[in-house]
Amino acid sequence: MSLLRNAIQPLVVRGLMLKERLQTGVVWNPLDGGYHQNPYETYEKLRERDPMHASSLTGAWVFSRHEDCDAILRDHRRFSNDARNADDPANDVAGNLDDTHSMLMLDPPDHTRLRSLVSLAFTPKALEAWRPRIEAIVAQLLDEAASTGRVDMLEALAVPLPTMVIAEMLGIPTNDLPQFKLWSDHVSRTLEPTITPDELKLAQQSNKELAAYFEGIIEQRRAEPRDDLVSQLIAAEEAGDQLTHEELQVTLRLILIAGNETTTNLIGNGLLALLRHPEELARLRREPELMESAIEELLRYDSPVQTDGRTALEDIEWGGNVIKQGQQVFLLLGAANRDPEEFPEPNRLDISRGSKRHMSFGRGIHHCLGAPLARIEAQVAFGKLLERYESLELAGEPRFKDHIVLRGMRELPVEVTPARVAMSTR
Repeated sequence: MSLLRNAIQPLVVRGLMLKERLQTGVVWNPLDGGYHQNPYETYEKLRERDPMHASSLTGAWVFSRHEDCDAILRDHRRFSNDARNADDPANDVAGNLDDTHSMLMLDPPDHTRLRSLVSLAFTPKALEAWRPRIEAIVAQLLDEAASTGRVDMLEALAVPLPTMVIAEMLGIPTNDLPQFKLWSDHVSRTLEPTITPDELKLAQQSNKELAAYFEGIIEQRRAEPRDDLVSQLIAAEEAGDQLTHEELQVTLRLILIAGNETTTNLIGNGLLALLRHPEELARLRREPELMESAIEELLRYDSPVQTDGRTALEDIEWGGNVIKQGQQVFLLLGAANRDPEEFPEPNRLDISRGSKRHMSFGRGIHHCLGAPLARIEAQVAFGKLLERYESLELAGEPRFKDHIVLRGMRELPVEVTPARVAMSTR
């Protein structure tokens, strides 16, 4: 589905969509602007009318029920994460970066080996140790933001926070953060089928520059190891036949990309949901003990990652249909998170729901390694926002990016009033 928007003319798309509607009674058109702003109406129709949907636009099967998405993501023996197993692997945009050794794209046993090495730094206990530093970073960012009036909370908080945290974990100098963030943004566009040819070229160039940058960091850490993730991974590489130099490079880039926009979207989408449900925002302010439960509900309600994909390794009979070997399947995680069979009243935001059955961090062997870190960052961010501001109100209707995989906004204007305690301590 790579470069989809540029490869298929609007007239052809309309013809495909008409055929799809006649055959199934529902259309899945991820290129539609209205879909980007609110995909949930489409999700509901898919779940009810055609939960295993044959997409005319992509040639893939599209799943929207929680039960199906959960089962497929857990079934790594029949469904591969390696796009090279697809009928047309050239359609994999990220593959154009030559990051074939990324954990994100690998199956066992290579995936198992790489993940086991990196996971040592991403245990809940190891990440919890970062909470005080994350609290300090959030406080710093809010100190730098306007204390009253209109604030773009993406620019002020949600965008810089995860970049700063990941950079510190990797031992990246503060002065390099702007360039670090720019590279990350360019490369992360390869996760989206809507990427343009010019954006793909920019992503390829940024990936090369990022690799060169990490090469310098790796050389420094070989000479003078530090207490950071780069040094830990170098030690694993030097231990022999566990981690190659190329895998080390790709893993560092993956950690940067995976920990960047996803957490930004968690904080941004979550704050928007609370602003649109002021009764739940007020409830969280009254009952801060609900914070962990609230983060799980915000993850479910408007997931930062909306879509995941797999490739069938053999012919598979599913739901009365056959998924052919080499055929791709798209799993609509955002739809699974609103499945009433799993979540009663799924369109209602309830911060006390607290279910971790949502699909926002995936399932199975590719369950998000950084999930504990994302949770901590969100808990701290929302806690500090409520502490710092007496009131938070939406100051304009935000627009979502034309993304299919990573759901996030371009800006989030918020009208803020500082809390009296916060004012007296500044």
